[in-house]
Amino acid sequence: MPDNLPVTSDVAPSRARNLIVAVAAVVLAAAMFLGIRTQSAVPSLSALAASAVPFEEAQTNGKPTLLEFYANWCTSCQAMAADMAELRDSYGDRVNFVMLNIDNNKWLPEMLTYRVEGIPHFVYSRADGSPIAVAIGEQPREILSDNLDALIAEAPLPHQQNFGRLSAIEGDVVSRSAVNDDPRAHGSAVVN
Repeated sequence: MPDNLPVTSDVAPSRARNLIVAVAAVVLAAAMFLGIRTQSAVPSLSALAASAVPFEEAQTNGKPTLLEFYANWCTSCQAMAADMAELRDSYGDRVNFVMLNIDNNKWLPEMLTYRVEGIPHFVYSRADGSPIAVAIGEQPREILSDNLDALIAEAPLPHQQNFGRLSAIEGDVVSRSAVNDDPRAHGSAVVN
């Protein structure tokens, strides 16, 4: 360094820069903390299930029931958790909210009874425990709310899939004996 150049101090600008970095770090940390707290306000499926009405109690307590088959890994179930918590807050005094985890083998008989093939799988039941409708897949809050209002009023559900037998066809439409009595024929109509 040549001797004839003046020595300048850049202490003041570096202090200002350090102060700005420190303030920015504190603001970002606070934003992350608040963001994490906001996300955790959504109830988990496990928490909802733990506070749900037990299945056995719902069968005998004289209130209509919304039964949900779910799994913790189900993204549609997770997406509906906040809506289900709000619905339970609004209707929980008049409707049983029951949650059965399909990953628990204990509920296998119920899964077979209600023909659970996709989740979330909702079953609407009357106060006497008889099922009247099902809904499969992610449901908008408004549809669930409309159905719960009708369930409480013992009126037909406005948004429903029928429960039970759906086909209007009765009996054996095509008689196998007319074609071939051999069960290995698989319905072939080969005539000799």
